[in-house]
Amino acid sequence: MTQHQSDPTPATGAADSYLAALRERLAADGTLVTGTTWQDRPVMIGSRSDRKARWFGTKAELFVLAAAVPEVDQALLTEYTRWALDYAKNLRSGLSGARNAAMILPALVTATAQPAARKWAAQDARVLGTSLIGRPITVETSGAGVTRVTMYRGRSMYGGMFTGHVLEKAALYFP
Repeated sequence: MTQHQSDPTPATGAADSYLAALRERLAADGTLVTGTTWQDRPVMIGSRSDRKARWFGTKAELFVLAAAVPEVDQALLTEYTRWALDYAKNLRSGLSGARNAAMILPALVTATAQPAARKWAAQDARVLGTSLIGRPITVETSGAGVTRVTMYRGRSMYGGMFTGHVLEKAALYFP
């Protein structure tokens, strides 16, 4: 398991205010909140695991990785999503694939998300192996507090039985 630093200190601005509120929503839901860095930017990490009878004893680990950036384009979102999937892979507990699935919500919070980035986020879940499923998210904030959250809300080939759970948590964390 990779070690990661403690919670990063929040900065100022609409994106950072959104991240502070996200941190509160994660903690209120019983999610462990820590942090790390990506490209010299603080990244908030929320992690939790759940087991439900309807999942036949499979543990679903959920990782939320969120960072503020000035602008999001498709290339940046793609790069961040790949990094988040790899990073979460190292944070996992248990054996991958052995009744253990990981859902990753890599979110970039910004004032401006390019249409191509929003389209890419809404297209489909991203799968690494068969047990790491990422749903990239763009969160656009403004000084007035208005946000636009874009992510894929459909089912995925792998991990489909966790779709309802992941979408419920995403709606709670990214209203």
